[in-house]
Amino acid sequence: MSPTPADFADRLGRLTLEDKVRILTGQDFWSTHPLPAIGLRSMILSDGPSGVRGPVWDERDPSLNLPSATALSSSWDLGIAHRYGVVSALEARRKGVDVVLGPTINLHRSPLGGRHFEAFSEDPVLTAELAAAYVAGVQELGVGATPKHYVANDFETDRFTADVVVSERALREVYLLAFEKAVTESTAWLVMSAYNSINGATASENELLETPLNSEWGFDGVVVSDWTAVRSVESANYSQDLAMPGPVGAWGDALVEAVQSGAVKEEAIDRKVLRLLALAARVGALEGFAKPVAVPSIDTVAFARSAAADGSVLLRNAGELPWNATGLQRVAVIGHNARDARTQGGGSATVIPSSVVSPLDGLRAALPAAEVTYSIGAVVQEGVAELPLSTMTNPVTGRPGARARFLAADGAELYAEDRFSSALVYLGGDAPIADTAVFEFSTTYTPTESASALLGFASVGRGRIFADGNLLREESVVPAGTDLGAALLSPPSVSTPLDLVAGQPVDIRVELEVPTADGGLGNALSITVGLEPDRSNPQALIDEAVAAARAAEVAVVVVGTNSKVESEGHDRTTLALPGRQDDLVRAVVAANPRTVVVVNAGSPVLLPWRDEVAALLVTYFGGQEYGNALADVLLGVVEPGGRLPTTWPRDEADVPVIDVTPHNGTVRYDEGIHLGYRAWLRAGTEPAFEFGHGLSYTTWSLSDLQASATTASVTVRNTGQRPGKHVVQVYAERPETTVDRPHRWLAGFAVVRLQAGETTELTIPLHNHTFHHWDNTWTTEPGTFTLRAGSSVTDLPLSTDLNLS
Repeated sequence: MSPTPADFADRLGRLTLEDKVRILTGQDFWSTHPLPAIGLRSMILSDGPSGVRGPVWDERDPSLNLPSATALSSSWDLGIAHRYGVVSALEARRKGVDVVLGPTINLHRSPLGGRHFEAFSEDPVLTAELAAAYVAGVQELGVGATPKHYVANDFETDRFTADVVVSERALREVYLLAFEKAVTESTAWLVMSAYNSINGATASENELLETPLNSEWGFDGVVVSDWTAVRSVESANYSQDLAMPGPVGAWGDALVEAVQSGAVKEEAIDRKVLRLLALAARVGALEGFAKPVAVPSIDTVAFARSAAADGSVLLRNAGELPWNATGLQRVAVIGHNARDARTQGGGSATVIPSSVVSPLDGLRAALPAAEVTYSIGAVVQEGVAELPLSTMTNPVTGRPGARARFLAADGAELYAEDRFSSALVYLGGDAPIADTAVFEFSTTYTPTESASALLGFASVGRGRIFADGNLLREESVVPAGTDLGAALLSPPSVSTPLDLVAGQPVDIRVELEVPTADGGLGNALSITVGLEPDRSNPQALIDEAVAAARAAEVAVVVVGTNSKVESEGHDRTTLALPGRQDDLVRAVVAANPRTVVVVNAGSPVLLPWRDEVAALLVTYFGGQEYGNALADVLLGVVEPGGRLPTTWPRDEADVPVIDVTPHNGTVRYDEGIHLGYRAWLRAGTEPAFEFGHGLSYTTWSLSDLQASATTASVTVRNTGQRPGKHVVQVYAERPETTVDRPHRWLAGFAVVRLQAGETTELTIPLHNHTFHHWDNTWTTEPGTFTLRAGSSVTDLPLSTDLNLS
């Protein structure tokens, strides 16, 4: 039984007003204040949705790197979503984390959204079902889950200040619908309020926190702010419960004074405190409420591998896949992302895994008898990339790694530590950033090949680059734009030429004058020291890849994006692949018609050569086991289990809803309920690949659709020669209506796995709002609805009518 406010009345009565207000703001970046007098310990909150980082961002305490949310959603599998939550909770418990700040369930309103890799889908029903399963999995192990960002935070540009103007109907039927089931059925213990405003009121001072969240959905948990999203004492008059981070925030002494003056009622404070205490009881942070939890034994690395495969979407297959591993003699692996894979998007959701299997690694391991060559083909990386640990020697210890020092203005050492990475983020932890004048990074770098390189750093502040004691460049770096998250996690790069000789060590030192709190990032710092890619002769890279492809039986080209393209803090400016990757694919296909292209991107990109390749596979950001999962799919060890959760366009100009840029501070959701595939169907424009599309290695037949107001059933047969997975999708239509409706909308879906020749009857639950529309309340228009079933939003061979008069 869940704790109720009555369970904490005695403890509340023992608190002073100052005590109450104190626990409503974090004590630091990632934790809440303890109150030992009432048995309350501090609670630890942590990003992120695709792996739990813990309170420090540190390669010495690695985390499991799961596939991106877009890979999870592409599985369309609620069982996988539930296990994803359980695995996240296992990681949280291992790291002493009480609350996971996820899932991210904002919608893919526009494909330009920079953070879509971290969210599920353009469809609210698919999003809602996956979110509810994820939340249930996390909380099953006594860890709090936090659906975010409530609400309509579907873009990054000016996200702190932009006002979303959206109709109440669109809010209810689309954006709030994505959150509803996680609260009403999975009983989420927290919800995170967003930065943006909705219809003129910032999310932390918005009536939407009370209605529908509390009053209609029965939410009894904690509304935690996005970091720094609480900006005024006035927000305490709303159903905003916890302001993060701390210890300095908008509440504190000002809120105590507001209560004393009557501007904020103490009853409002009491309600917030009771919710904090209930959360503490649920996660075992309140004395007398800890309860044993059965912790399952799960091979989390194996789960990361299987989840990546299950979320991989086969978009095209001209009879090429799966390959027979024993028959391959020479394979050409091509692409920057094939060697330096993107396993996760950029921003606060980033974790540091203990190891990463790249596509090149995975294929070489899976094909030990074959010759697997590698060519970079085209440069994707932008800015400096961290140095491999195997090339770094700590100048103090003589062991692999680097030395990081924090210096006062007079040069005195305040703090020093030995690190095993040249990409460092300080956001919480013990480093005295606020007192630091100069941060110093030093290592001895031993290059593996001779080259004219670009040595540099990515950070904010005035930096100096030294090699063997010589100052090569001094430069001040200012953030691009005003988003502090982007400045911290995706800062600009500065570099300088340096000739390297293979095997000849170079002493590298970078000094960074840390900006003051007024001009910097507060008690936070990030810096990456490394090399920028060589872009001096791009055609030579393509020519080398073409030669390798021509000499091979088959070619695998891995194309994709980078952290400058898809990251928290900024939206995309184009859907085109960065660099000369399109030229690379066309050239390789011309040299070897047995070319398979793998897309290592978190969300849709343009694929102008899509009809020319032998096979096309979308793998998203595949997590730390990415390369092994990819090899499993290419070699037919497992099915490519994914179906698209978002429409992929032919051309950017075709996208019906694309604008993410505020105009005069406002983003207008004028499309209303018509976004994603709904907007595509309304416009009558054919995309490259439609919502729900995905191919199998076997074939399927569907028959005998029957339906009621709550379920549909279909007979499914695997008509092929091997086991497989299929996602049966049911959509609703209203041919004759007096209500503005989508041409078609998702009503329900279910996954089926069958052996070759096997048949089953599959029952598909329909979403409880399938036949509703919002008209000041949920309303059903009497009459006949049509239900269609099939394999994508446009491949729907079965239909039946349902009269709801």
